[in-house]
Amino acid sequence: MPPMSVLRSIESKLESLFEGVFGRAFRTNVQPVELARKLVKEMDDHRNVSVSRVYVPNEYTIYLSPGDREQFATYEAQLRDELGDYLAEHARREGYVLLTPPRVELETDDDLDVGVFGIATRMVQPSEGDRHGPPTDAEPGATMVYKPAAAPVPQPTEPASPVELGIQREVAVLTWNGQRHEVAKRRVVIGRSKDADVQVPDPNVSRRHAELRQEGATYWLVDLDSTNGVEVAGKRVKRVKLEDGTRFTIGSTEIAFSRELQ
Repeated sequence: MPPMSVLRSIESKLESLFEGVFGRAFRTNVQPVELARKLVKEMDDHRNVSVSRVYVPNEYTIYLSPGDREQFATYEAQLRDELGDYLAEHARREGYVLLTPPRVELETDDDLDVGVFGIATRMVQPSEGDRHGPPTDAEPGATMVYKPAAAPVPQPTEPASPVELGIQREVAVLTWNGQRHEVAKRRVVIGRSKDADVQVPDPNVSRRHAELRQEGATYWLVDLDSTNGVEVAGKRVKRVKLEDGTRFTIGSTEIAFSRELQ
């Protein structure tokens, strides 16, 4: 069977998973075929070109709202397998190198709305003996957040543009005293130390003052037992969920958190 026919066959299986008993009840929820298309996009976007090979991530984590996760409860294992097959066939067709067969996991994120989902990727080697590939346990890429478009999603068998599918790339940004820092890792240490990911030259800031953590599609700020603590709206906090526009103070420095589209 030609490569394109194989892809269409797998995509048809994904469509049938949704169009069964769940189709009528969950028309506003995430569809399996939509997950498949976004996974392929993430694979393409995270290519790692070496001297003679093009490596792509082999681990994919999909973050779903509780409502979206629940609709897949009775056939989640089958869905993961079908999505993995879809990724494997796409990689073969494009000539990509996978260190292991693609692995797809589903996670629940209580902060996501129905129809909104995130995808995080990882590139992991099966063993340390392979010296020809990327580093073992490579840093995960940024979680991509996909939101439903205002217009109805086109039929799965028809090509859809990024605008129609509501694809949006987000980047987290910290700003203070005219400084700007785009968050590129899932864990970022903020402090006075030169070894901190985000250095704040404030004598009232501890060397390792706080940590910005990305958990699914949500960002949190966690106090690392600093001397002067972390304050939000004048109240000291140990852990706080960061929304777009949240301002927090460490030492005598106020830092603004924002989520910007690229």
